[in-house]
Amino acid sequence: MLYWLASLSDGGDFFNLFRYITFRAGGAFFTALIFGFLFGRPLIDLLRRKQKKGQPIRDDGPQNHFSKAGTPTMGGLLILAALLVGTLLWARLDNGYVWIVLLVTLGFALIGFADDYAKVTKQHHAGLSGKVRLAIGLVIAASAGAAAAWLHPDALSGQLALPFFKNALINLGFLFVPFAIIVILGAANAVNLTDGLDGLAIMPVMIAAATFAVIAYMVGNANFANYLGVHFVPGTGELAVFVAALIGGGLGFLWYNAPPAAVFMGDTGSLALGGALGAIAVVTKHEIVLAIVGGLFVVEALSVIIQVLYFKRTGKRVFLMAPIHHHFEKKGWAEPQIVIRFWIIALILALIGLATLKLR
Repeated sequence: MLYWLASLSDGGDFFNLFRYITFRAGGAFFTALIFGFLFGRPLIDLLRRKQKKGQPIRDDGPQNHFSKAGTPTMGGLLILAALLVGTLLWARLDNGYVWIVLLVTLGFALIGFADDYAKVTKQHHAGLSGKVRLAIGLVIAASAGAAAAWLHPDALSGQLALPFFKNALINLGFLFVPFAIIVILGAANAVNLTDGLDGLAIMPVMIAAATFAVIAYMVGNANFANYLGVHFVPGTGELAVFVAALIGGGLGFLWYNAPPAAVFMGDTGSLALGGALGAIAVVTKHEIVLAIVGGLFVVEALSVIIQVLYFKRTGKRVFLMAPIHHHFEKKGWAEPQIVIRFWIIALILALIGLATLKLR
């Protein structure tokens, strides 16, 4: 919205700053951060009044989780509201990629909201039907994949880019949309599974998002893309503004989600943020890199898959409890110990993912 102020510039004044993605990304970050600080406490108080008993606690979970009974959920609404305000104010709204990622985020947020609402009203950890969640998610992800393929340059449309190799492309053709569905749905559900301890999911999400802000900016700049040997996707640099707003809103949320959490993110936030990461990866042609940068989320999801499959075959468990962060809780690790160590792992993986830009 504020980008139009650049049209008032003669090229050497204050209004010229609005032409720069970096300036507007900074504006989006601080707008979302301030929004989070201003409206965080009123939102938490509202959620506490409306939900009364808060998020239901699983009976088969770690015993220390029962002390969290009564904590309200749907805190992801704070992140999403801050993200929406920051993006709409500072991003170029004539950019199709921004709308793809934004609509994916909001679409998965609605799925998560319905799931959280069902859990709170029924006071049971089983929320929205898995089939319904999957069906709606498929439609959102398929629409995003098709839109991305349509907006991509002809030379990149339907192609899968490989990290570590210059100019390496695999033509997926009509399989690109199913592939995009796997990436977006997989990311959304992997982040959702990771959100099980205070502060555990939001920091790795912000770390991964910051990494993709750099990737989007580089991929969207012809000079940087040529220098690094990555595929140039015009317009993706604008996603750095979206990501900056996400990080600002995420930090505002973390202020209240830090142990002991005053509010939980809920599926409202985790599904939305995971979907956003998946959509950004598809748009920037860095889907495989997402598996590296978001490796923590991949491990969390795999731990659940392995646990379920192994139990069905043998009747035994590989982990004391899945997702894997609960396994470490059962082994006696303190919650802050698990959270901070997982943050460190997320940061290391993000740096490895960034290295793929140069190691070609």
